[in-house]
Amino acid sequence: MDYGKFKYESAVKARESRKNQTQTVVKEIKLRPKIDPHDYGTKKGHVERFLKAGDKVKVTIMFRGREQSRPELGFRLLQRLAGDVEELGFVESQPKQDGRNMIMVIGPHRKKSEAKAHTAHTAQPQSRSVPSPRVAAATPQEAPEPAENEPAADGAAVPGPA
Repeated sequence: MDYGKFKYESAVKARESRKNQTQTVVKEIKLRPKIDPHDYGTKKGHVERFLKAGDKVKVTIMFRGREQSRPELGFRLLQRLAGDVEELGFVESQPKQDGRNMIMVIGPHRKKSEAKAHTAHTAQPQSRSVPSPRVAAATPQEAPEPAENEPAADGAAVPGPA
């Protein structure tokens, strides 16, 4: 067998195997223990979007000053977030204190490749074609002729039947 042919076929196999791989991406969201309800909703929306895309989410709660003496507030917040997004993902690592931060990792229920296939499948029926303005301008549209008794648009009288 030809060595060049062997090398080419092994390169093709390697390319095909890379095509089916997905990179594991870990997105990070940072919170504070005294977060406003609206800000919490925004951060939760980001976490949901990441999980729908098939990415893991690392949720970090940063404690500052006196907040460090109340780690249970951060723990409750992480538990609340995990409960809110449990239909999209599961808790991979339980909340644990790491210096001034408390960290928890949430993983998606479906893999990234499945999530891409699902979003492509659901987005296709919603797309619709929009006519191009160039096509509309290229086809001459007939202007309606003014009625016989009405004056023309330029002010000149339209001659009636004689």
